[in-house]
Amino acid sequence: MVTLTESFGNEYGNQDGYDVVVVGGGAAGLSAALVLGRARRRTLVVDAGEPRNAPSAHMHGYLSRDGMAPADFLAVGREEIARYGVELVRDRALTASRDTDPMPGAPDGFAVTLASGRTVHARHLVVATGLRDELPPLPGLAERFGRDVIHCPYCHGWESRDLPTGVLATSQLSAHQALMVTQWSGDVRLFLNEVPESDLAAEDRRRLAAAGVEVVPGEVTGLVVTDDRLTGVRLGDGTVHDRAVLYVAPRAVPRDELLTALGAEMRETPFGRYPVIDERGLTSVPGLWAAGNASGFAEQVVNAASRGYRAGATINGELLFADLDAKAADLDAKAAEPA
Repeated sequence: MVTLTESFGNEYGNQDGYDVVVVGGGAAGLSAALVLGRARRRTLVVDAGEPRNAPSAHMHGYLSRDGMAPADFLAVGREEIARYGVELVRDRALTASRDTDPMPGAPDGFAVTLASGRTVHARHLVVATGLRDELPPLPGLAERFGRDVIHCPYCHGWESRDLPTGVLATSQLSAHQALMVTQWSGDVRLFLNEVPESDLAAEDRRRLAAAGVEVVPGEVTGLVVTDDRLTGVRLGDGTVHDRAVLYVAPRAVPRDELLTALGAEMRETPFGRYPVIDERGLTSVPGLWAAGNASGFAEQVVNAASRGYRAGATINGELLFADLDAKAADLDAKAAEPA
């Protein structure tokens, strides 16, 4: 028996037609693909191989996977989706548009052009392209990011507990980051760097004082590294503050080119521009879904996997009922034909 899923790929002829194309091979994309593969949906994952957490040696807070290396986590995910016939290509999606040459039964599908020159077609499109972290242009910062220069206490706080800790201010929100970090260390200094001291809200000042956070004005000009370990933060006046770990909030740059090209409604947040989605991950464009850090700044690995799962399950239902409605309409039309 040929299933509905199999028929679309076969009818399209060149095998570039899919029920679902997932752009992004991180936790969100692989999770969506796993659900879709198990639902016997013809699914393609396009993975550029640029996971956000690549600099980190371990990931944390994911029940049963705590401490696992991100690369190992993704390798397991790729093995799992392969069991269910999901295809994965190492490629980059350059553009996406509404399909002018749609698959049979998918008039509102999408065409996605890849860097390799291939164009693939999908009835539904999941964008799980994530974001990239743009660090302040401080010498040595990028080289140590994910090691002793970190950004998330929930990801790295336990491993950095009780160490002399610094927080490099990048905006007024950095005061909140410094306060959060005090849960993991009693020795925290907030380096204001280019943030004027007058920009700190009165409430933040009171809380910082209550938490014992030392506020250090002045520009930060560099890091002190000894034997490949962070040992200090240097200010413009030459003074060095002994620190073993430094938190910094990168500027989040969402990879939203495909969403923008397809006309998805976007919203501005303090952490960047993200698509407007419903609770399932559906954007304002029918058939276009966003999951993981493509849908919001604060999606940790476990949240991203959950988002992908929900999108995948919902898409399968959408496809199923669309196919059944089309079949029912055909049956009604045949029944209405003269005998």
